[in-house]
Amino acid sequence: MSHALIVLPDDTSKPIVDAIVGAKRSLRVRMFLFTDATLLDAVVGAKKRGVDVRVMLNPARRSGKAENEVARKTLGDVGIQVIDSNPAFDLTHQKSMIVDDEIGFVESLNWETRDLTETRDYAIVTAFRDEVNQMIEGFEADWNRQAFKPDAQSRLIWCPDNGRERIARFIDDAKESLFVQNERYQDTVIIERLVRAARRGVKIHVLARPPHTLKVEKLIEGVGGLRIMNDVGVKVHTLRGLKLHAKTLLADGKRAIIGSINLAPGSFDARRELAIETDDHKVIKRLLHTMKHDWKHSRELDLTDEGLVLDIEKRMEGGSAKLVLNAKLPQKKAKKSDKPKKGPKAGKAADGAEAGKSGKPGKKPTGRVKSATKVKAKSAKAKKPKTPAKMPAKKPKAKSGKSAKK
Repeated sequence: MSHALIVLPDDTSKPIVDAIVGAKRSLRVRMFLFTDATLLDAVVGAKKRGVDVRVMLNPARRSGKAENEVARKTLGDVGIQVIDSNPAFDLTHQKSMIVDDEIGFVESLNWETRDLTETRDYAIVTAFRDEVNQMIEGFEADWNRQAFKPDAQSRLIWCPDNGRERIARFIDDAKESLFVQNERYQDTVIIERLVRAARRGVKIHVLARPPHTLKVEKLIEGVGGLRIMNDVGVKVHTLRGLKLHAKTLLADGKRAIIGSINLAPGSFDARRELAIETDDHKVIKRLLHTMKHDWKHSRELDLTDEGLVLDIEKRMEGGSAKLVLNAKLPQKKAKKSDKPKKGPKAGKAADGAEAGKSGKPGKKPTGRVKSATKVKAKSAKAKKPKTPAKMPAKKPKAKSGKSAKK
């Protein structure tokens, strides 16, 4: 028995679809968002061939937006039992699946097409009996709205039970290096642990999403956490080419935590979340390779006052004001087409009046013409007869009786 790693989008949805297609007796699915058509078809197919399928869906986001209604109807239409996740939690952010009571999937990804094709996400597949049994117990407790007390010695990490404590200790035990990929760095306990790790010499690589992706009400703690880490020398980057959705920590190239937990108070204290700790050699080897690759293909976040203003104002006008930054959004340079036309210079026409003397009405003047300003200026002076500039006389052509032109 061992753990196996799924890396998205590299591995596509195939490992998950294959597991669903291979189910013989039962499927238990718990999901925050379930919208991907391929996975929906696979679950429906399992039901049609006689597999006992039960699905728990988060009813809505905090904003009240419901995104699982199509899945709910599609699954219900073929007789699959679908219920809302346990109302004891603000919402259920856990993403997991149990196949035939034998294999468990602990995921950071939602079952939506974006997380399968555009974002960096991970999943751990476990066949360890104690871990699968505990996942079953947690599912049944929430399905039946009963209390659930996870095993503190298990490698599974549950919120709102022991998530903050387990992740804090994981960071405390790091000796040389930490790679962290997460959307949110808002929990002060975890920020403190990362700061202390940096001060004791642990080399920390933090991948985060740009500040403008945060909601306005989360800017203060979200940006504050990143800046605090940055101030003590922690390198804070953002991923290029892919969107970051992972919730992963890797310590000393030996141990990792993968799951649905964002490093935010809401995740630790009010949401149902699930993650798992692993030291499986193959998993760690591939995870380290992936995280180093991602770091190589990232860029440093500009967390200066000026950099934050530029980033935040991309999406939320006035949002940066909440951070009391000593910088303002620089004025945009006007495009050539937006630049006001320059006023007439002395010696140039103020309008087409002078050019109109050419006898071609409606034609824009193209050459240099005298302006009305200059004409008026000259009229104030004593008028002198114009003396044509002297031109060197041209010699008449040898065979022509015509005189040279003046």
